[in-house]
Amino acid sequence: MAKVIMIVLDGLKYETARASMGYLNHLVEASKAACYKVKSELPSLSRPLYEVLLTGTPSSVNGITANHIVRLSKQKSLFHLAAEKGLTTAAAAYYWVSELYNRAPFDRIEDREQHDVKLPIQHGKFYFDDGYPDSHLFVDAEILRRQHDPDFLYIHPMGIDDIGHKFSSDSREYRGKALEADMILATFLPLWMSLGYEIIVTSDHGMNKDGQHGGTGEEERDVPLYGIGSMFEPGSYTDQYIPQLTIAPLLCRMMSLPVTEEMIYTKVPGFKFNGEHPGGN
Repeated sequence: MAKVIMIVLDGLKYETARASMGYLNHLVEASKAACYKVKSELPSLSRPLYEVLLTGTPSSVNGITANHIVRLSKQKSLFHLAAEKGLTTAAAAYYWVSELYNRAPFDRIEDREQHDVKLPIQHGKFYFDDGYPDSHLFVDAEILRRQHDPDFLYIHPMGIDDIGHKFSSDSREYRGKALEADMILATFLPLWMSLGYEIIVTSDHGMNKDGQHGGTGEEERDVPLYGIGSMFEPGSYTDQYIPQLTIAPLLCRMMSLPVTEEMIYTKVPGFKFNGEHPGGN
C-alpha cells in the first residue's frame, strides 16, 4: 500500500505554477512527474473547495457553499476513509480543515495541535494566521511525518493566497511567493521521493488580477496538479482539463481506499491504476 502526501498550495493559479515554479516543472521535463490542468468547482472559494478536494463532492451536495459555513462536514473525507481502513492520518493545515473534519468551531488553544487516534485527522498542526510562513508550515508537516509516520499526510500552506489578496495575481509579489513555495518544495520533495512516497501537488483555486477569487474566470478556476511517484507516467497532460471532483477518488485509488457513493471518478491520463485500486483491491 502506498503512502501518500497531498500538498495544496492555496490560491495558486495554473499559469503562475507553469511560469514561476521551476523545480516542479523541472520534474516534468526530467520525466519524474506528471502535470495536469484542473478546472476547479464553483464557487471558487477556499472552504468549499477544501471540501471538494477531500470528499469529492460539490457544494450542491455537501452544503459547504461559502467560507462562512462553519461546521463539520457531513461527508466522508479522505481522512475518514483512511482512518476507517486502519491507516494513520496527519495534516499541517489552515484551521478551516480542522473545522471541517475534527472539531468546530476551532479553539486556538485546544486545537492548535491535535493528537487523537479517534479523530479523522489523527495528528494535526493547525495555524490560524493567514500570514503564517510557508517555511514553518512545511517544517510542521515534516515533524508530523517523522514522529507519526502517517499513511496520508495533508499539507496546506496559505502564503500564495495571502499575497495574492494583498497584491493581486498580476504582481511581482504573487509570482515571488510562488517561486518561494517552489524552493521549499525543492527542499522537501527529493527526500520524500527517495523514501517512496506518492505525492500530489495541487491548489484549491486560483486568483484574479483584482486579488480575488470566487467567480467563474479562468484565472480563478484553472489550477495545476502534479503527480509524482511510481503510479504516474511522467509527462505533460495539459491538453484537457481534469475535473477537480476526480482528485478525491484518485487519492482513494492511490491508497486502496473504498470510493464513496457520492464520488465520481474520471480516468486520469498517465495514472497507472485507472481501472482498479493498486494491488487489485
